[in-house]
Amino acid sequence: MTKLKLGPIADDKPVKVTVELPAALHRDLTEYGRLLAEDGKPVEPAKLIVPMLERFIATDRGFAKARRTSSSEKL
Repeated sequence: MTKLKLGPIADDKPVKVTVELPAALHRDLTEYGRLLAEDGKPVEPAKLIVPMLERFIATDRGFAKARRTSSSEKL
């Protein structure tokens, strides 16, 4: 199995959002969902967006540093 940054997608209560994605990005999300498939069922592209953004933010050192700096300035 391919080693992907995202693991299994939690089955949380869905939240509706409306975004316009470039066609190429949608194709990439569709392929990512196919590769992440569990039991042969691909993950829908919309279900990938939140975990990807969470992962991106969690691993963005610049954001973490800016957040710490901003938090310490408020004290």
